[in-house]
Amino acid sequence: MSKNLVIVESPAKAKTITKFLGKDFTVLSSVGHIRDIPTKRVKGGRPPVDIEHNFQPTYEVDPEKKKLIAELKKAAKGADKVYLATDEDREGEAIAWHLAEVLGLDAKTTPRIVFHEITKPAIEAALEHPRTIDFNLVNAQQARRVLDRLVGFELSPVVQRKVPGGRSAGRVQSPAVRLIVEREREIAAFKPEVSFKVTALFTLADGGTLPAELKQRFAGEAEAQAFLEHIARAGFTISDVVKAPGTRAPAAPFTTSTLQQEAAARLGFSVKTTMNAAQQLYQAGKITYMRTDSFNLSKLALGAMTGYINATYGEKYHQFRTYKTKSASAQEAHEAIRPTDARLEKASTDSYEQRLYELIRKRTLASQMAAAQLERTTATITISGSPEVFEAKGEVIIFDGFLKVYDYQRREDSILPPLKSGDNLSLSQASALQQFSRAPARYSEGSLVKKLEELGIGRPSTYATIISTIQARGYVTKGEGEGTERPVIQLTLQHGTIDRRTITEKTGADRGKLIPTPSGKVVNDFLGKHFDQVVDYGFTADVEGEFDEVARGKLIWYNMLKQFYGPFHKLIEAAGAISRAETSQERRLGADPKSGKPILARYGRYGPMLQRGETEAEKKPDFAPLPANTTLETVTLDQALQMFSLPRTVGTTPDGQSIKTNIGRFGPYIQVGKTYVSIKPLDPHTITEAEARELYAAKLEKDANRIIATFPGGLQLLNGPYGPYATDGKKNARLPKDAVPERLTETEVRALLEAAPAKRRTFRRKRAAK
Repeated sequence: MSKNLVIVESPAKAKTITKFLGKDFTVLSSVGHIRDIPTKRVKGGRPPVDIEHNFQPTYEVDPEKKKLIAELKKAAKGADKVYLATDEDREGEAIAWHLAEVLGLDAKTTPRIVFHEITKPAIEAALEHPRTIDFNLVNAQQARRVLDRLVGFELSPVVQRKVPGGRSAGRVQSPAVRLIVEREREIAAFKPEVSFKVTALFTLADGGTLPAELKQRFAGEAEAQAFLEHIARAGFTISDVVKAPGTRAPAAPFTTSTLQQEAAARLGFSVKTTMNAAQQLYQAGKITYMRTDSFNLSKLALGAMTGYINATYGEKYHQFRTYKTKSASAQEAHEAIRPTDARLEKASTDSYEQRLYELIRKRTLASQMAAAQLERTTATITISGSPEVFEAKGEVIIFDGFLKVYDYQRREDSILPPLKSGDNLSLSQASALQQFSRAPARYSEGSLVKKLEELGIGRPSTYATIISTIQARGYVTKGEGEGTERPVIQLTLQHGTIDRRTITEKTGADRGKLIPTPSGKVVNDFLGKHFDQVVDYGFTADVEGEFDEVARGKLIWYNMLKQFYGPFHKLIEAAGAISRAETSQERRLGADPKSGKPILARYGRYGPMLQRGETEAEKKPDFAPLPANTTLETVTLDQALQMFSLPRTVGTTPDGQSIKTNIGRFGPYIQVGKTYVSIKPLDPHTITEAEARELYAAKLEKDANRIIATFPGGLQLLNGPYGPYATDGKKNARLPKDAVPERLTETEVRALLEAAPAKRRTFRRKRAAK
């Protein structure tokens, strides 16, 4: 056994560090956390957190880690010295403490080494200057974990009991859902303003062209029409040409949140994809630690980049810069995210990792490069007999500076032709296009991270988890819509004639955007009404600030929990009096003209739905799903009545069987006898007999291809998703691996079915009478 044992979190990190250390070192991995606070009650029915004794938690070892822990214990006992080398943040510090506790090490004296990058110099420097576990950081992480467990342990059961479709609530996840719900309601309430934008193309004396835009916009079509009629016979003169020098400076190197935002905007990566790729790059020693609030770059890195930029691009491209960290709550003295070797262009064979690495490398290099030098030109064009003016704008890059390496969104420069005041222009054509003001944009993963950071909710290490959790809980989903077309009026003036036409444009596209689900809205409203502090942005940010105070040793962790828990627990106790009817989200739309029964839009056990008739003991009401693209708040009586027109008889099959259409649990379908066929994305109200016949025929053909053999008494051999099997319609049997299905006899098939175990029956437990 080696004299020294180094324990890190991940196997990949262990593999990289092993390359830098000699035979006297063994590097092993804990594979993340080895123990945690359980989510359920512990032995004796006790809660996992002891409220009465300063919120002391009960920790349980991960059952899947017991074998690993035994190996680590054995290695620790055989080593002269054990180094805990987990990540340098609160989570890593907590993992180091848990390792010391579980492996029987002295947590106060065991050497703890930290490094921002996994390179040989960084590892050797860390070994030369070890420290011990920082219990302030451990306590900050423990306080966060305990608080999250308390909220989940006490509030989630309330949500499950009181809110239809409610599953859980979280201290940080719930404010994130609130942001998305509020934005969706802003969009629903938004009423677009209409205007007409006028653009024109002018011809210069030398035959060149000049595009320009009218500074003013018109409120209506009549005004736009009148303006075009006027300029059809007007004269145009350049009244002013202004040239102004400008600069464009590079952005700071990446922090965790800015990397997540930029990777989402430029590469289309989800936050989770970004963090997974960054983790792999860090563990491979290609970038510095990827969870950081800091813009700082080490002197060594700055020196290396200075040399690289000077040698590669020339000294005029280099400009030394330091960036001040904006976040007052920046955790620990990390660097920004940068490449460990700026000269390295290829860091991974994985396309996601390589693309992210290129983004990080170029952004870091750009931060130490000269600003781009620009020349901005604005030409003002007056119109005879009119106070309005056109403007032509252009921008020329005189010196590209940092744009040499970091300009992913660069557009073709609008270079204007030579212009001077007093030049007369002739109008080639002009266009007035109807414009609609835009509703607030739905959050993407990147923009949600930015908003959470602005509000002080969560920290770099938690953003990916927050976004994953709210989607996993079913409170938020990602949109897939490409938008709907709407008509747009376009007036075009050419050769003295105005042509009016209607074109179309897409609006409301939500692909990749975060959209609240009905259950997300219901749970959000419930928490906002009865547990305001859980979804209050300021309160949540204040709690994060208190975690920071604990990490700095200025606040005792269990005292901050006492301040939170007292008022919170009183709300939990009062929740017993909350009526479930409060969260039903029931809305009366009107009455069915045929039966006179009320039509309701309400939230039921499985989500939003329509109901016809009151809930009566002697007779059940009718139910139907909401129409597509509607919500409980927006569905109308006419739309609801159409849903109750199902099932609808579409026609018949060629052999005379009736074809009916309806909407079921998995969407719209047609039914012929006992055969059901999905008709997505067709509408069950408008599908034609010809379309239904075509889908039915395709289904029969597909089913026919499944049949291997048919025997008397409904016995069949079929091809299933997991291979061939035998069935009699009531019982299924797998075939032996060496069986050739086409050669099996009826007797052999019956024997297989007789030997197969009976289907397991599941019983729903009856609720005890209250």
